[in-house]
Amino acid sequence: MARSQPARFLAATAAAFLSAAAAPLIGATAAHAQDGGVCSAATVQYRLVDGDGKVVGADWSSEGGFHQWDTVPGIVEVRLAPGQSVGAGCSYPVSLAEYTTEGPDWPSSGHQEMIDKATVHLTAEDVAGQDDAGRTWKKLSVKAPTCFGQTDLYGDDVAYDGKEGEGHGPLPDVRTGAVTPFHLIAAWNGGDKRCEPGAPESATPSPSAPGTSASPAPSVPPAANEPSAPAEGGKPPASPKPGATPSTDPKVSPAQSSPPAPKSSPNGGNPPLAETGAGAPVGMLAGGAALVLAVGAGTVYATRARRS
Repeated sequence: MARSQPARFLAATAAAFLSAAAAPLIGATAAHAQDGGVCSAATVQYRLVDGDGKVVGADWSSEGGFHQWDTVPGIVEVRLAPGQSVGAGCSYPVSLAEYTTEGPDWPSSGHQEMIDKATVHLTAEDVAGQDDAGRTWKKLSVKAPTCFGQTDLYGDDVAYDGKEGEGHGPLPDVRTGAVTPFHLIAAWNGGDKRCEPGAPESATPSPSAPGTSASPAPSVPPAANEPSAPAEGGKPPASPKPGATPSTDPKVSPAQSSPPAPKSSPNGGNPPLAETGAGAPVGMLAGGAALVLAVGAGTVYATRARRS
């Protein structure tokens, strides 16, 4: 019985080596889950206010869809809905854009022209709480048309103005199925008269993009207004058929350009050992455990040989 004690001791030692080898991997998994720094989509709330900050119509809401305005939405306050956990460094772009249109609702809007746009970025400081009395919220304000128009609230910072290049996207056009802006949160339509070309409320047309038409049977829009490749953050969802009302969603994805700040690392800029587990001496520990097991097996064999 006493002769088997060295083998038991060696087996226990090997188990200890294996436990030490596995510990860095377990720690690395926990550290990755905790320190991943991932910013998830967040729900936006909005409300309309006047120049004095008085609420116009309904209070805070995440209800999307297209709404008919009684008066043009001049100022829109935005915040992140309560009950959300938003990490430090997470930033959510929200934009408000104003367009002139050919009619007072989406089906009759026809070709549109952007006349103004504003963008803010919401962070953890903009999450609503239990008692928000006295708090101020970020505001979006755009120039209002005095003719048929559409106001879009959406979750990126792309200007959907029909121009080419980074940060620009295609103009909305119900006839061609260009249901921009992408990531639409809510929209408002209205107005009581047609927008005349060259009117002060219309954007100055470029040589290749004429102003909005007053004709009920508009011509096909020029090539300059064909959809262009949207910038990062303005990727299109699945395009509905021409004439279909664009879908809305109050959830906004974080800005790709504002990731959480990385933690300082004493490992020359490489991920800390506790985060990846790649630098842990697992191979050395596993080799030591294998050596101990081999020696133990040899000892057991020699003991049995002497007994026989």
